[in-house]
Amino acid sequence: MVIGLGPAGPGLVTSAALDVLARPVRRFLRTVRHPSAIVVEDATTFDHLYEQADTFADVYQAITDALVQAAQEDGEVVYAVPGSPYVLERSVRHLLADPRVDVGIVPGLSFLDLAYGRLGIDPVEAGVRLVDGHEFAAAAAGERGPMLVAHAHAPWVLSEIKLAVDGPGSDEVVVLQRLGLPDEEVVTVRWEDLDRSVVPDHLTCLYVPHVTQPVGAELVRFHGLVRRLRDDCPWDRQQTHQSLTRYAVEEVYELIEAIGRLDGSGAADEALEEELGDVLLQVFLHSAIAEQEGRFSIADVAAGIGQKMVRRHPHVFGSTTVAGADQVARNWEAIKAAEKGVGSVVRTSSVDGVQGDLPALAYAREMSARAAKAGFDWDVPHGTLDKVAEELDEVREAFDDPATVGAEIGDLLFATVNVARHRGVDPEAALRQAAAKFRRRIQACEALAAERDIDTRTAGLPVLDALWDEVKATEPRP
Repeated sequence: MVIGLGPAGPGLVTSAALDVLARPVRRFLRTVRHPSAIVVEDATTFDHLYEQADTFADVYQAITDALVQAAQEDGEVVYAVPGSPYVLERSVRHLLADPRVDVGIVPGLSFLDLAYGRLGIDPVEAGVRLVDGHEFAAAAAGERGPMLVAHAHAPWVLSEIKLAVDGPGSDEVVVLQRLGLPDEEVVTVRWEDLDRSVVPDHLTCLYVPHVTQPVGAELVRFHGLVRRLRDDCPWDRQQTHQSLTRYAVEEVYELIEAIGRLDGSGAADEALEEELGDVLLQVFLHSAIAEQEGRFSIADVAAGIGQKMVRRHPHVFGSTTVAGADQVARNWEAIKAAEKGVGSVVRTSSVDGVQGDLPALAYAREMSARAAKAGFDWDVPHGTLDKVAEELDEVREAFDDPATVGAEIGDLLFATVNVARHRGVDPEAALRQAAAKFRRRIQACEALAAERDIDTRTAGLPVLDALWDEVKATEPRP
């Protein structure tokens, strides 16, 4: 037999439920964290399962298994749940779906009656939609309100609710806590303060009168998916920020490669979309790790970058005027320097602060750009080319010396990166483009050789040069 304990103290427990409790049967409580739990004497509680299980689904299944076993042993047991067994009580749904037992239910007063009373609304006339806070993104997708959101019991739930809406979700949200108890509280907060100014508990629900922006269901659904991966997948569970570093680098490179293949076709767009998703997964995984450790959440990440963009675009979000993109870049650097200067380590060199773990080409470009700002640069436009020629001569001189040729090749590469910087070319993108072109030509040469029954491993350089020139001649001129 399942009974409901009502939404608050013992005064709201129905007489029918008390009659069931008067029978000499074995009793169970879903949780002792409820004001009416004291009426269920000598009860076994399931609070420990919330600490032991990895997911809520595991909790509900464990509760069901324990109740079924007890019923098979004793013939009848009583299971008491907060509120009404019919309203958002998933453990009861699991129990009702189990064919091993027959389930009788004694309804109880739900929190809905108290909530609608405090709000002073008729839910039918107002068209209120009841939504589970754990499933807000999916359940509220396309909704404009009004909505009563249950199970808003934890900061992460509030963050997910807030994140689910693209932009300011509502002018205000009514937070209802501990309804029917002496410390009952009903307050109105701004949407943007929902997960900052509210300290939720297990007796918290929200009333959203009107949603001003569509609910971003996919992002929150993805956030929930990543959280489940962290809970249920052994590989994902053991990952750390450090172990994921290599994957973040790989995914960014694959994204760059997909960008390089853009040709206006649907296939190229699909590839880019997929690679963007892979990069997004890395962002969400790192955020999930931090969230589980109580440091920050994906909502904090989104809020932080949003605030940074506002600060660094005063010409968009403020009254600053700019003459063009170059001035925007200069303003960005000035604002960034001012931000980094607050409470940061004092830098004594123009190249202090360049991240040493950047890819080599990006690292070289940033180093040369920083040095150029301090006056250490070759003359423009041809000084950089002269430097490349000088470094090439030094490579020739050191060509047969294993001890020095590596360093000279490094100098040549660095000088070439500097040429790219002066011409406004991203050396990483340029090298990837060249490598991609080389790949296409090699594949075309191999295909041509196969058609002519030529073994490229033994054909000799003149034959290979002829194949290369033939393939090159068929390519469209840039």
